[in-house]
Amino acid sequence: QAHLVESGGGLVQAGDSLRLSCAASGRTFSSYTMGWFRQAPGGEREFVAAITWNGENTYYADSVKGRFTISRDNAKNTQYLQMNSLKTEDTAVYYCAADRYPEISADSAWSWGYWGQGTQVTVSS
Repeated sequence: QAHLVESGGGLVQAGDSLRLSCAASGRTFSSYTMGWFRQAPGGEREFVAAITWNGENTYYADSVKGRFTISRDNAKNTQYLQMNSLKTEDTAVYYCAADRYPEISADSAWSWGYWGQGTQVTVSS
């Protein structure tokens, strides 16, 4: 059975950086698009970033473009989200996701088949 496990969340101050990792097990995701979503209290799960199977194409939500960088290491079956210049509005639970042919848009969570359990990111002012 496939599992995605996030790590790297925590409490930081505005302007700081964090790097999230998502380690996959149970199957290889080297041929899958992988991505990150986040969900703030009372909010919907929203798209943050995605990367195609070979890393050639990346996609970002406008709110994180220029601050976040998604990457992957297929040899390690792991993807990453480098988050710089964090803002208080980035506070949320961040989820790792994977799928062969997901939709990539703000409200596309429904189209992703594999999910991690989430990791909390809290940015204080």
